[in-house]
Amino acid sequence: MLVVGGGVTGAGVLLEAASRGLRAALVEKDDFASGTSSKSSKLVHGGLRYLQQKEFALVRENLLERQRLLGNAPHLVERLPFLIPLFGSGGMVDQAVVRAYRIALVIYDLAGGWRIGKRHRKIDAEEFAAHLPTVRRDRLVAGFLYYDAHADDARLTLAIARTAVLSHGAVAVNHARVVGLERGEQGNITGALVQPTGGPTITVRAKVVVNATGVWADEVMAMGETGHTGTIRPAKGIHLTVRRESLPCDVAAVVPVAGDRRSIFIVPWGSHTYIGTTDTDYRGDVDRPEVSDEDVDYVIAAVNAAVSKPIGREDITGAWAGLRPLLAAASKRKAPSARTADLSRRHQVIVSASGLVTVTGGKLTTYRKMAEDTVDALAPRLGRLQPSPTKRLRLRGADGLASFDRLAATPGGPLDRDGLEHLRRRYGGEARAVLGLLAEQPALAAPLVEGLDYLAAEAVYAARYEMAQSLEDVLARRTRAVLLEAEATLRAAPAVAELLAPELGWDEAKKAAEVTSFARFVEEQLGALSTERETGR
Repeated sequence: MLVVGGGVTGAGVLLEAASRGLRAALVEKDDFASGTSSKSSKLVHGGLRYLQQKEFALVRENLLERQRLLGNAPHLVERLPFLIPLFGSGGMVDQAVVRAYRIALVIYDLAGGWRIGKRHRKIDAEEFAAHLPTVRRDRLVAGFLYYDAHADDARLTLAIARTAVLSHGAVAVNHARVVGLERGEQGNITGALVQPTGGPTITVRAKVVVNATGVWADEVMAMGETGHTGTIRPAKGIHLTVRRESLPCDVAAVVPVAGDRRSIFIVPWGSHTYIGTTDTDYRGDVDRPEVSDEDVDYVIAAVNAAVSKPIGREDITGAWAGLRPLLAAASKRKAPSARTADLSRRHQVIVSASGLVTVTGGKLTTYRKMAEDTVDALAPRLGRLQPSPTKRLRLRGADGLASFDRLAATPGGPLDRDGLEHLRRRYGGEARAVLGLLAEQPALAAPLVEGLDYLAAEAVYAARYEMAQSLEDVLARRTRAVLLEAEATLRAAPAVAELLAPELGWDEAKKAAEVTSFARFVEEQLGALSTERETGR
């Protein structure tokens, strides 16, 4: 099997196939998780708002997959409490609203939310404000507290791919674009033409080619089927990052957006808080979705309606825009909605007449189920397959935590407790290798980017063990520095290039080119905010 696309879906299909005994390889035109899978809301959740769309089976499936992820990647996926405010006036709140939320949360718990070990409960305004201190107390009457989970999406994707390769014998290659599909005498797909960056085109032959390219799925499907019409309807979502002091919170919050039937998430992320997301139809270049002025205004206005200490554009330290690969086709029950927010988050596996297998739709939480369904669909062509083991297949780093903890407890180590916990939550048991780098070169304990917890050793580790090939790979995905502090990360880029140069064989010209390329990436990442930074707005 050849999998095209190195996001979480493609990595999941690779692991599913390899763990079931298939010879499997994956190619990705850019970097692992460089598309949607590094630009999500980073939530592993059932989708409380999907209950409004009566997607009860989808919510149940999401919650089941959420629980599997908590067990299979405990170092990367963590339980996270969520607040829902109940606003009103004069200490009173609309009881119809309270009943609607209570019914939805009861259904959520019954659908599988209870498996996380906590059930929802109603809380008073004092308890709510203890978690979100700047909430508008003049409007807050009470609230609800329920539980979901969150994860670093890019590191989760990388862990899935590493598990497939290192534990199950698969092959994965980043920075290698598919430029065409190979056909047999009967017109069936027999492989792909792959163009690695800076290298010659090679032919990869496979009994099955799986298209797991997300918002790029139509592009690959058009290679396999003449006259292919669109399957994907991209929806853009943006997020903004501020420092925790600008928007303090120790748990997440779901803030309703007045007049839009949507909500905005406020999510703590270390020393920062990120807010989002939008959900708008997108018709532009899928390679370069941008943060627009309208996006920024929408998110800021939604948050400021709920807090007493407003945030402004000057508080924003990072931003990102991503595209959701939603299915364009209408369901059997209703016509397509004009709002992408109303489109289903279900996934679909399509086998074309030429044999190209495409998996589309879905979301981060359900990547494993998407992968299982994709491989199951191949049984008619590949014969009897081994049962799927991935429901309980632990990812790289999930094991070895005890030995890391013993090593970390050794007196006189290079890191304090916070530094060790930082490594544990990013690498799990594999953090021992990072400690090994620090033992060899203590200077690598220095911060990678000023004001953030990432270590210089993590850049070296990314190049040596995680196939990072560029500054962008390291600073946007192996670490998430640019999402948190874009300006500080840009200032650190020349020093990080010096760290990577001996690992990747860069000369002076290459180092300079990488810094220039990364600066361009940061400008694209910030979108409208980049223009404000340059003009001093």
